[in-house]
Amino acid sequence: MTIATSSSTAAAAAEEGVPAPALTPIVALHAVTKVYAPGRAALTEVNLFIPEGDFVFLVGPSGAGKTTLIKLLIRDELPTSGQVIVAGQDLARVKGRDVPRLRRKVGTVFQDYKLLPNKDVYENVAFALEVTGTPGRIIRPAVERVLAIVGLTLAAKQLPAQLSGGEQQRTAIARALVHEPKVIIADEPTGNLDPLIAWEIIQLLLRINELGTTVLMATHNADVVTALRKRVVALEDGHVVRDEVGGAYHREYW
Repeated sequence: MTIATSSSTAAAAAEEGVPAPALTPIVALHAVTKVYAPGRAALTEVNLFIPEGDFVFLVGPSGAGKTTLIKLLIRDELPTSGQVIVAGQDLARVKGRDVPRLRRKVGTVFQDYKLLPNKDVYENVAFALEVTGTPGRIIRPAVERVLAIVGLTLAAKQLPAQLSGGEQQRTAIARALVHEPKVIIADEPTGNLDPLIAWEIIQLLLRINELGTTVLMATHNADVVTALRKRVVALEDGHVVRDEVGGAYHREYW
């Protein structure tokens, strides 16, 4: 497959601070800096290029800039300088009214699930389509398809309170997937789960990636990152300090 080669080339470009080759990445950050207050930069001159179909772990200590980077990718924030491009769109040029349309191309999964407590599994996933005006004849097969992918077909009528933590996260992943996004951004998706269930969620994200969706996952789970040997982007004090294909959580010769 060519994905690893593309990732390696992009990673090398990011590490050297030079422009990435013409790969048409699904995510591209060009010299991105985010300053919240004078003298307080959350990100500094970050270059990151993620080709379509890649699986990337985003790692680093608390306060390294991972959350800020994710907020930039979903346009919760805009960079102070530099350029953020997602799915071919310069996010600084996306008008406020067009943000919901952009976010249909970017599925997001969070540590705390963010499910609607009074809606069952099916309704939580369907709601993501309903708010965009998707016709009912399209909603049902789309929801049934993603529930089958995440293994929740039999739990479709259960409320979030009736689900285990792993089932709630599977529901959140189904909701993120139902728009058929080009990329899924997962922010500590296993942070509230025990190790066995965490591995099940990781395996689900890997399967989704194998089906063609790009995945960027921020995590502190060193065991998972080191075991899977995917591409690892490490942040520290707002800088990309490592971008390595087949990497471990920590650089092994540190």
